[in-house]
Order: sequence, then C-alpha cells, then structure tokens
Amino acid sequence: MLLISPPLVKPCEPPAGIARLAGALHAAGKKCTIVDASIEGFYFLLRNGQLNPEDTWSRRAVRHLDENLHGLRDPALYANFSRYQRGVLDVNRVLEQVGKSHRLTLQLANYQDQELSPLKSTDLLQSADSPQANIFFPYFETRLEELLAETNPSMVGFSLNYLSQALTTFAMIGFLKKRYPALPVVVGGGLITSWMRNPCWKNLFAGLIDHLVAGPGEEQLLTLLEVQGSVIAHPPDYQELFREKYLAPGRILPYAASSGCYWSKCSFCPETAEGNPYAVLPSDQVLDDLAQLSDQKKPSLIHFLDNAISPNLMAALTEEPPSVPWYGFARAGRQLADPAFCRRLKQSGCLMLKLGLESGDQSVLDGMDKGIDLALVSQVLASLKQAGIATYVYLLFGTPAESIAEAGKTLSFIADHHEAVTFLNLAIFNMPVCSPEADHLVLHDFYEGDLSLYSSFVHPRGWSRKKIRQFLDREFKRHPLIAPIIQRDPPIFTSNHAAFFATEYYR
Repeated sequence: MLLISPPLVKPCEPPAGIARLAGALHAAGKKCTIVDASIEGFYFLLRNGQLNPEDTWSRRAVRHLDENLHGLRDPALYANFSRYQRGVLDVNRVLEQVGKSHRLTLQLANYQDQELSPLKSTDLLQSADSPQANIFFPYFETRLEELLAETNPSMVGFSLNYLSQALTTFAMIGFLKKRYPALPVVVGGGLITSWMRNPCWKNLFAGLIDHLVAGPGEEQLLTLLEVQGSVIAHPPDYQELFREKYLAPGRILPYAASSGCYWSKCSFCPETAEGNPYAVLPSDQVLDDLAQLSDQKKPSLIHFLDNAISPNLMAALTEEPPSVPWYGFARAGRQLADPAFCRRLKQSGCLMLKLGLESGDQSVLDGMDKGIDLALVSQVLASLKQAGIATYVYLLFGTPAESIAEAGKTLSFIADHHEAVTFLNLAIFNMPVCSPEADHLVLHDFYEGDLSLYSSFVHPRGWSRKKIRQFLDREFKRHPLIAPIIQRDPPIFTSNHAAFFATEYYR
C-alpha cells in the first residue's frame, strides 16, 4: 500500500492521517509506504520553480532563502520574534513568486488557482484530465514513477484534508490513472468526509477514484485490503515522515486521542452538522503511545489534534506526564478553573491550550449551545495565567444571535482579560451547508460550486460580513489592549508555531 499526503499544507509537522493509517496497516501485518508529498513538493518548488523577482522584497527573499529555511529549523531564531517573522514572510514571498508563473496564489498555507476551483467537481475532473498543467507536475511525475517502481503497491491512497490540496490531489490521481489504469486509488481525509456527509452528496468521481472513505479510515482500508478481524490498538507510525525537514525548531509529533467532539452540541458546528460520531482512545493507551513515540522519535513538542482534549485525558496527563511538552484544544470547563489542577497541568508539560470561546456575550453563547459560562471562563483564564500556561483564544463573529452590540461585549471581555489571553484567532462565521439551523434563515450560495462546504445567509440582525470586517479592522484590532495580542500571533503558521513562543510571555 502506498499512502500519500498531497500538496499543499503548512510545512511545519508531519501529516497525522497517513501516519495513523500506516500504524494500523503495520499492526495488521501489511506492508505500507507513506509519503508526505506536500513537504517534498514544497522544497521542489523552492529549488526548481520559475522565479522572476521584480521588487526589492522578492529579490531579498530569494537571496536569503537558504538562510531563512535553516533559521526556521533552528531554535535560536525563535528567541527573536521580529527575525522569525521576517524569515517566515520571506519564504512565503518566494512561494508567491513561484506561483505567479502558473497564475496561482501560492503561499505556505494556501494554493488558489485563478482559473480552477476546488469547490467545482468539473474543475477537479479537469485537473485530473490535464495533470501536466499542475505546478507540481514535474515533481510528482518523477516521484510517483519512482515510488511505484520501488514498492509495486496493490493500491494507492490519498489523504485529502484541505481545499489547498484538492486540485493537486486530482492532478496526481489523473496522472496515475493515465499511466497505471488498473491500479486502484482510494481517497479519504477531512475534506472528503465533509463532502460525503452532505445530504446532497453525489459521487461525481466514479471511474477516476475507485474508493472514497468518510471518517476514520483504518477499518475501511483494512477491509479493502481483505484483512479479517477488528483493528488492533496501534500507535501512529512516523518513521518515514520524520526524515523530512519541516519548518519548526524541533520535531512536532501530531497525535489524536479522539475523533469527533465529546461535547458535540454546538449549533452551526461542522462536526455536529456532519454527524461525526465521537470516539476516544483509553487514556492508558494514549499514555503508552506517547511514551513509545517519544522514546523512539525524540520529538520536541506534542500536538494533540483532538477537537477538545477530554477531562479524563488531561487528568491522566497530570498523573503520568509525557516526557515532552504539549498543547492542544480544550473546553473551558470547571477542571481548568481549578488553579491547583492548572499548576499540575503545567508540570505535565502543557505549554498552551487553545480555547474555542467564540463570543464574550453570554446570550450569543447560549444561542449556540456552547455550554460555556463566561464567569467560569474568567476563572479558567485566571487559573491558566497563574499556572503559566499560554492561551490561544478563538473568537467567531457573525453568528445569527450576534449583532454589533454583542460583538462589542466580546471586545470588552477580551480587553478585560488581556493579560490572560496570549494569542487570538478571529474568524467570521460561515454557515455549514448541512446545518439544521439553516432552515430558519434565508440562504444563498456562499461560493459558486457544487462542492461548497458553506452557504451564505441574510443575517437576521443585519450584521453583514462587510460590517463585521469594518468592526474588526477599525475597532477590535485597534484597541490598545488587544492590538499587542494580535501582533504577536506567528504569521501564517499561527497556532502551529505559537507554543514555541508561549513561555516568553510568562517568564
């Protein structure tokens, strides 16, 4: 089996999906080769892409490319935020210049074609039909031929999680089908799951893709490979992936202790709208996996991928701390309001917790069924601050229950708690296409395309996207207590790199 994570995603840590699948296959006695084609393609473009830098910034970025790539893998650079920031933006600038030759908006975290859309099935099929037009073609033509000659796989699998991967994924599949028409292709991942969980889903890729997989793919993949019995407990396998040079000051180990969300009640949430079930690994298995992986791979940081780390697992981490610092998403519950527990959490290696607050107005939170009490959130922020654990707070503007008045309360809440909010993520609400709450709103297409994940809607309180952007740009981001929080967010890599800066603000 050959498993591929296609271009393009942030080149800072290995892809967890194919590592998890590889662990399951190896546990079942199946041979498997995994390839991060995103990081490979990233370096290929930087070394071989067509460049015509026309301005001073671009020429400087090209001239210092090797220095910046090395710096972003060196812990010393992360001690100087301004130098780090310049290094990230310069590498990103080089990618932008490479993309121009193919009429692409190409960045460290973005791949946007000016002519083809990943939200249109016809454009994806066109990408498959003309793989040679893809900017990564010179890379994957040679690489896929090489891999197939070396491994002679019975099947090739692609992990498609983000829109930035879609057009290139289909180009790679199209190439394989032209050269090796009898070779079965299976595709899964987060984006495929979202498409297939839409009640209006129709498989428009039959004849190109042999098998589509929604949700966790271990059991379905083993069934396709005719493996009998249930999936054996297994840690993910990063052996081949950790050979790559990711842009981070040490190895980041992504690990998912669960899929779905244990709360799973929030209105307008894609997890809820798609009906993704919650499945969690036993805490002792998680601790065993982390101990084994940490001993073998020597990571510098563990990244929990869970939608929310369960209270049971957090308690287990305090009782049997991993040997490596860690961070991840958590709900602002009573457990984190306990200063003593947060101190133990810090001692376990917790550098940062990401908190999906969404709003600083209680009525908005209640309207979303968030199950969050703002008074408790204040206690949580204070306890984490006292313990020295950084916070990456996520805010969501424009939900149907919000207007500018409620958004103003969010501004006030963040300003009042600015000392305990280390980083901020600001987002404008998008309505999931299959959200049951959408039935009560006037909808129209958000993006043109039959594979769009979201619908636009007429806001019942007149809180339009234009007004939200004006509020964020003119008031929220300019508030003197909030502006410093916005400014210290790592550019482009955001939360993926934030933990490397977390302790700086608690010394």
